[in-house]
Amino acid sequence: MVGQEAGRHSGQRGDWYRSSGVRAGNRRMFQRDMEEGRVFFPPDLVPHLAHEAVRELPAARTRELTVRHLYQFLLSATQLETRIVNRGAEWIAGNRVGFEVPRPSRLDAYRIYCDEGYHSLYSLDLADQIAAATGIPIPDWDYGGFVARVKETGRAALPGEPVLAHLLQVIVFETLITAVLNEVPTNPAVVTAVRDVTRDHARDEGRHHRFFAGFFHTLWAHLEPSLRTRVACAVPSLIRACLVWDTAPVRSSLLLAGLDAPTADAVLRDVYGGSAETRRIREVSQATLRMCESAGALDVPGAREAFALHGIE
Repeated sequence: MVGQEAGRHSGQRGDWYRSSGVRAGNRRMFQRDMEEGRVFFPPDLVPHLAHEAVRELPAARTRELTVRHLYQFLLSATQLETRIVNRGAEWIAGNRVGFEVPRPSRLDAYRIYCDEGYHSLYSLDLADQIAAATGIPIPDWDYGGFVARVKETGRAALPGEPVLAHLLQVIVFETLITAVLNEVPTNPAVVTAVRDVTRDHARDEGRHHRFFAGFFHTLWAHLEPSLRTRVACAVPSLIRACLVWDTAPVRSSLLLAGLDAPTADAVLRDVYGGSAETRRIREVSQATLRMCESAGALDVPGAREAFALHGIE
């Protein structure tokens, strides 16, 4: 029985060599002359563009904000995938997770490791192409604070269980990211290369989602009863840590656009907190919530209350 759930949900393994982006994908190229009139990122997915102080900026500054938001979208996911997901994938592939992982699932984990490295490559490649074509440089943002926040949330939620906490971080991120990626490819107003890269990424992540949702079922089955309540109550805080905006790059972008520091801080307070943030977390986390429910994680005492406390229902 060990690992059967992960195997059942991991997709068609033999098809990876024909369908994964790293095996079969083309390099996506930004063609500036073909993209006049299109946006680099959907404006409704750039929350600060709707703020009154930002609407008063010249059109050129608004365009720069949108491009820099694309950079943040591409590179923040890259940081999480290489610094968090691949570490967990390598543990699974190396059979170092505290229980025996079947070889087919270990091979799947190595395939995911390859995918994530390629996602990071083509995300940075596209960002570089757009920077060269538009003259809008990629800011020297440090995503270490975002990564550290996710890791610290795991340590605080599951003290004394570093491997388990990290695996849960990976599972949560990989079951959330598909919903985020699916918001972009169908928008015809977005430049083609951005839609294509995001679609390529979402296609691979759909397969990763199935693997990690299955792996969660297997992991849950191997947990000691005393750990199950701790794990179930830890998941909503991990969801929130992954989905709460990293506002340091946003603030930097607003300053580069010409807002003064007090105004930029006011934009962050008005846009990136309160009910809007809670609503976004609830919407994006629904697939992860269903995964927990199907595994039985919401049936342990206090679990549903913990999810509700974080606005996830």
